[in-house]
Amino acid sequence: MYRKILVTGGSAVTGSALKSIIGDYSESTFFFINSKDCNLVDSNKTIAYISELQPDAIIHLAAISGGIGLSMKYPATLLRDNVLMNFNILEAGRRCNIKKIVMTLTTGMYPENAPLPLKEEYIHNGHPHESNYGSSFAKRLVDPAVKAYRAEYGLNIIGLVPNGIFGENDNFNYDDAPMVPTLIRRFYENRHGNSKIVIWGDGTPLREYTYAKDVARAFMWCLNHYNDAQILNIGTTEELSVKEIAYLIAGFLNIDTSRIEFDTTKSNGIFKKSVDNSRFISISKFQYTSFKAGLENTIRWFCDTYQKSPESIRMKGKSRIN
Repeated sequence: MYRKILVTGGSAVTGSALKSIIGDYSESTFFFINSKDCNLVDSNKTIAYISELQPDAIIHLAAISGGIGLSMKYPATLLRDNVLMNFNILEAGRRCNIKKIVMTLTTGMYPENAPLPLKEEYIHNGHPHESNYGSSFAKRLVDPAVKAYRAEYGLNIIGLVPNGIFGENDNFNYDDAPMVPTLIRRFYENRHGNSKIVIWGDGTPLREYTYAKDVARAFMWCLNHYNDAQILNIGTTEELSVKEIAYLIAGFLNIDTSRIEFDTTKSNGIFKKSVDNSRFISISKFQYTSFKAGLENTIRWFCDTYQKSPESIRMKGKSRIN
């Protein structure tokens, strides 16, 4: 059990989810920070901040990320700044003798043509998809960094791999939000009337999305129980098509599904990118919230917040590009 836990990326969707469940971990004191508290791209500032706070453990969730448009426009920035943040956290952990560090990777780092479902050992067997190679290689580099810092300095560092994440306090900005929050906002803002709601592609691609509170609980379980150098897939394997997701959102918002139109002249993107979480399940016996239940919670939160305090919803660009 770690008494003092620093969480970077504390205001994003997973950090917010973790903040909402800290009552389940009353033995620990949590410190949630974002880029306003400390610029993690700056090595000196990162080391100084962590040296002053002296946490027992760090959960590193912070990242510079966004949609495909952002990834393709700023590949060098995403590669450079994410690598700098990751290594600054590791260096601060080394210099400050942090007892445990949890690093975050993403399924986007896996090779584009890897066999499915994606297993942890496939990580370096080819190039990631061209559309997000900058951020993908930055995340992939976490794997050898974990092994190297463990081998040379004896640090207890682990790397966890969630898949798609959604939940309350997500990024709902149209420019760089993921699919689920984008559709929730679009459907909500167009729920009245009879105009068509157009979605790119034919709706058949399959997606895996893990509810953010499940990701937070998985991180906490691994913080307290997982100490292996091998990265670990922790996301759900529940799979739904884009069409099924769109229809569920429409149903919760009382929108007639006949208004949904799939633009088959647009690309479907990657058809499927399923993961193998069997290692995590075998050691943790983890139980996931169903996508439908998590979606209902998220939509209820969005509707209530939009009506009462819309300024608290992140509907402006979350990405920091310098």
